[in-house]
Amino acid sequence: MPKTCRTKAQLEEELQRLREGSARAAALAEEHEQTERALRERVKELHCLYGISHLAQNRDLTMEELIRQVGELVVASWQYPESACARICLGELTIPTRNFRKSLWRQASPIRIQDERIGEIEVCYLETRPQCDEGPFLREERHLIDAVAEKLGQIIQAKRSEAHLRALSRELIKAQETERLRIATELHDHLAQDLASLKLDLGGLLEAGGELPSLEDRVQNLTERIAGAIATTRDLAYDLLPPGLEDLGLVRTLARYCGDFAQRSGLAVEFYADGVDGLRLGFETQINLYRLVQEALTNARRHARATRVVVRIIGSHPNVILRMEDDGCGVDLEHRLDEFYEAKKMGLWGMRERARLLGGHISLRSSPGKGMRIHIEVPTEYRPDEE
Repeated sequence: MPKTCRTKAQLEEELQRLREGSARAAALAEEHEQTERALRERVKELHCLYGISHLAQNRDLTMEELIRQVGELVVASWQYPESACARICLGELTIPTRNFRKSLWRQASPIRIQDERIGEIEVCYLETRPQCDEGPFLREERHLIDAVAEKLGQIIQAKRSEAHLRALSRELIKAQETERLRIATELHDHLAQDLASLKLDLGGLLEAGGELPSLEDRVQNLTERIAGAIATTRDLAYDLLPPGLEDLGLVRTLARYCGDFAQRSGLAVEFYADGVDGLRLGFETQINLYRLVQEALTNARRHARATRVVVRIIGSHPNVILRMEDDGCGVDLEHRLDEFYEAKKMGLWGMRERARLLGGHISLRSSPGKGMRIHIEVPTEYRPDEE
């Protein structure tokens, strides 16, 4: 009887060990399955992000085609791709996958550039799926859709920057050619003809006799024309590079330029400088501020039909402020500013780009009949290599 009891106990103990072993095996199998599933999802996530990076490097793709292929990659990366669909919206551009339709089972993430929301990516299931971490969606899919949205924001920002650089390059080439044409025209139509005429007149003066008073009048006329040729040459050089900018400094150079401009144009130009004593600016900042004043005065005379302009430069650490105000005809900026920037009219586009190149910004205030006020702020210690 005791022997039979021992055998039964041993059998029960063996059965318990078998049950425990089976439970451990089942747990290991489940853990293995979960790990394998997580790895599959991770592989799909990496494949999706790699695919998007690869698409971004293809410069032949249009933005619409790039977004369409991103949508397809996203759908293939979800847990149930056979019943998934996606849609990517960027401003007025909306690109859905072929099978897209609105659904109750939706996961979305905003697309941003810095703090600006520019669109959204959404993934939907077209039929019921088992509940997971976020409705029928996995926690990893939330991380992935957020990563895709961030990646799209980076791609769009890069493409905008490339387009902006191409526009700047075109404008630079255009400005160079325009300047060359202006210089060539000035030299040929004015200076060269004046000098050729003077040469002929001087030759005639040597050959001709005559009374002294007559010679004095002719010499006086030649002297005035020579003075005009010298002034033309000086103005041309002044426009190319303001003399004394490095020696005299920005404030004195601007004051002299405003005085010369007023004398040449008949426009009343008042110049004031506040808080700039001891202010040290790099040459790039000085020359661009000088060009901004040039452009503003030219606009006031050519487009605004102004009679008076006030130019004020103010040192306000850590910025330098440039304010220019005229009493011209003004413009409806509320409705036309974007038009001016896009069409690059009135030099406003170039002024905005100069301010941006210095790490600053420009603001404009104007209305019909009330003149124009330009406010520019740039950092005093801007360094291009710090961007």
